Amino acid sequence: MSVGIGGVILAAGESLRMGRDKALLPWPKGAGMAGAGGTILSFAIKSLSQCCDFVLVVGGKNEDALRPVVYGCGAFLVLNPTPERGQFSSLQTGLQEVLNRGRDSAMVTLVDRPAPNAETLSELVNAFVTRERGIWATIPEYQGQHGHPIVIGREMLEAFLIAPASANAREIEHANQSRISYLPVDDPQVIANADTPQGYASLESKT
Repeated sequence: MSVGIGGVILAAGESLRMGRDKALLPWPKGAGMAGAGGTILSFAIKSLSQCCDFVLVVGGKNEDALRPVVYGCGAFLVLNPTPERGQFSSLQTGLQEVLNRGRDSAMVTLVDRPAPNAETLSELVNAFVTRERGIWATIPEYQGQHGHPIVIGREMLEAFLIAPASANAREIEHANQSRISYLPVDDPQVIANADTPQGYASLESKT
């Protein structure tokens, strides 16, 4: 299902807490790390490709390591020239490229958040497409916890882009709370997090 949405995966972090590049962690577990398949990043690209017109992966100093996975899965690699400025700068880099490619809506996720199932993504897109007037974004929610990916329209996209580089997405979302709709889903994967070795170890592999 495609409704003019550009997918954005933020993958420029140095993965200091993980100790290895989170984008290249095997997923599903045991799938191995060879080639373009079997990693959290490749799984995310393939998942978002089902509901987005294209998928952009924002990389940083790990550009060379990401390139074979990104291109092997048919996505596009966008370089954040200053990843040391933090995750928000990667978000701005990716969203600007969405606009450059002629789309004004985006599905955004973090590379350390394994993609939820296809049904959840479809529900999320449908909720965004049928949102009420004045709603700028749709965010999945599992048992009261807000998750990823988020889907944002032109208004929220521009709010992120005009913010200073020192800002963060959560601040801007809170400032526009009344313009966000939350979609309850029966999928714990939307709140899964592989930010640390312990977090990754605790995740259940998707099949």
